[in-house]
Amino acid sequence: MKPRTRVLLLAPAILAGCTVGPDYRPAASSELGVPDQWSVPAANAQAQDLTRWWRSFDDPLLAELVEQAVVANTDVAQAIARLRQARESLVQSRAALLPNVSGSTGYQRNENLRGGGRSFTLPDGTVVDTGGGGSNSYTVGLSASYQVGLFGEVRRTVEATRATYEGAGFSYAATLLTVESELARNYMLARAYQAQLANARASLALQDDNLEIAGFRVQAGLVSSLDAEQARSQRAQTAATIPSIEQQYNAAVSRLGVLTAQAPGALKMRLAAVRPIPRGPAAIGVGIPADILRRRPDVRAAERNLAAATARIGVAQAALYPALAISGNINTAATSLGSLGDAITGSLFAGLTQAIFNGGRLRAQVRNARAVAEQNYAAYQGTVLLALEDVENAIVALNTARERERQFAIQLDAARNSAILARSQYRTGLTDFTTLSQQEAALLSAQNGLVQARSDAATAQVSLFAALGGGWDADTIPQAPPLAAPTPDNR
Repeated sequence: MKPRTRVLLLAPAILAGCTVGPDYRPAASSELGVPDQWSVPAANAQAQDLTRWWRSFDDPLLAELVEQAVVANTDVAQAIARLRQARESLVQSRAALLPNVSGSTGYQRNENLRGGGRSFTLPDGTVVDTGGGGSNSYTVGLSASYQVGLFGEVRRTVEATRATYEGAGFSYAATLLTVESELARNYMLARAYQAQLANARASLALQDDNLEIAGFRVQAGLVSSLDAEQARSQRAQTAATIPSIEQQYNAAVSRLGVLTAQAPGALKMRLAAVRPIPRGPAAIGVGIPADILRRRPDVRAAERNLAAATARIGVAQAALYPALAISGNINTAATSLGSLGDAITGSLFAGLTQAIFNGGRLRAQVRNARAVAEQNYAAYQGTVLLALEDVENAIVALNTARERERQFAIQLDAARNSAILARSQYRTGLTDFTTLSQQEAALLSAQNGLVQARSDAATAQVSLFAALGGGWDADTIPQAPPLAAPTPDNR
């Protein structure tokens, strides 16, 4: 190969290496303000696999509903559609790295409609006019164009769209985590409301019995009618709490139906059977704070947004430098198909453009791109700090809920014994109805307090799983699922 030819072939590759703009470098955890240790006591410093954390509650219906929501939830479907859009944007930007080639072909038929013919006389003396005859023409062409991207504007664009696509994948994973945790939280609430309803109805049955006893004692002249009125008032007060709890239970069950892409009442029959609030594992491995940078999809989405914004600085800077475009074409024309290759013409054009005066617009675009990158860095750092806050808040909420559960269990045992004694003493006339009423109110309060503490512990575990980034495979970059095969109705 001649040296001149070699130089001409290598020149675009050499020039293409002149990529302007900053090269992205992920920030270290210390730069983002991530501490070495948690500021609250963590149950276990060793991180554990949280990909399917809902199975640790050992509740088959909960697991089934979560996994149904993962594939059917409408918010998840929207996130998948956004991920597919980002993937196609990446395909489009990658196409700019290759030349555009197009072909054309044409056929033309010409006929003389008037004039241009000739006349001749037949032997019998008749004069006949004939046309000049038609003509055919055929054309075939091939053209190509290529934007060289001397200063990396095309490569930086691809870099930005690739980071945007990866960020959309992490946003999809973040949507999964939100749906999973919201479904599990509402499931815990539904079971807690069932327990509160059971407590209220059991207390109401006792109060019916107390009202009957008070009525007998009033009739016997042992007490005044005040006892009967107090019993009637207490019963009505307890009965009034039941509709409110039923309304809250209905809202939780309806939310579960919508989260699984069903009608609000679709799950009422399946949840009708009363079951206890699921209890999660005794300890949850939280790892070290730096693990959040890898495990939380919203943190990784923010980091990818920063990478995309950094690449767009290079795109803006490249507009300050010359742009090279190369185009060429090959054409042939003939009057018959057999002679198409007889005459072929071609052309090649290379154009270099340089912005000379634009009123500072291009430099303003560079400054704007830098400001956007600074904004994305601040957003990334803020997302990291919020993630750390979520984890520590969930750890404290879980620890305090478990301590409250222990204390309420003690209170419930004492309140149950006190209520039994007060009821026995009231039957025998050794105490008044006010004492009985107070002890039974304390019993109902302890029962509901224990239910609430258990519910808070379960929801705190759900919050901790979500805060730690559980519910997806953190070792992969989520990809857009393939489109389903079209049906005859939606083709």
